[in-house]
Amino acid sequence: MGIISYIREEIQVIRERDPAIKSSLEVLLYPSFKVILRYRLAHKLYLKKHYFLARWISQRAARKTGIEIHPGATIGKGLFIDHGSGVIIGETTVIGDNVTLYQGVTLGGTGKEQGKRHPTLMDNVMVSAGAKILGSFTIGENSKIGAGSVVLEEVPPNCTVVGVPGRIVRMGNKKVPRSDMDQIHLPDPVLNDIRSLQEENKRLHEELKDMVKCMKCFEKGECNEDL
Repeated sequence: MGIISYIREEIQVIRERDPAIKSSLEVLLYPSFKVILRYRLAHKLYLKKHYFLARWISQRAARKTGIEIHPGATIGKGLFIDHGSGVIIGETTVIGDNVTLYQGVTLGGTGKEQGKRHPTLMDNVMVSAGAKILGSFTIGENSKIGAGSVVLEEVPPNCTVVGVPGRIVRMGNKKVPRSDMDQIHLPDPVLNDIRSLQEENKRLHEELKDMVKCMKCFEKGECNEDL
């Protein structure tokens, strides 16, 4: 792909997924645009074993944008990094097409693995703000990782993951993150359990009140019901 075609594609991706962008010229100032452009150059140098030059370019990009992408990472087309501060993408990370990352995301290792140390994200994955995906495993296509989650094991396709450690709370979610950028309305099983306990507590409280009331009536001889 020529540089002009690549720039046009990146402009389209960013305008499509960030409603704050009002014109194509604004995209040229966007951290995601800047860092991915430099990553593509650094990655080519990395593949040719020009490791120092590749790292020099990537580190300069990290200082300017707050987004650190190791030049050894393999990234498909249509990657979108919203805001981007604090994003880290490790050396052996593999990212498919049309993936969305928000600020504070880490695609890192556990320090216990050799060789392939970082995660693989398949097509159309969305990773919400502050989420950490650590280790050499795969996040299946069309899956969503909730904000602040810590994912330590494989996620099948079309799933939603939330929590620390990450738990699958929905399967069969086939919406593509490119058109569904909602980070907020994700299932929360812990909250659902709390609400269920609150309702049970309320029911028991009402039963106890009725029992106390009945006992008082019985003591006064005003109640003929057996306790």
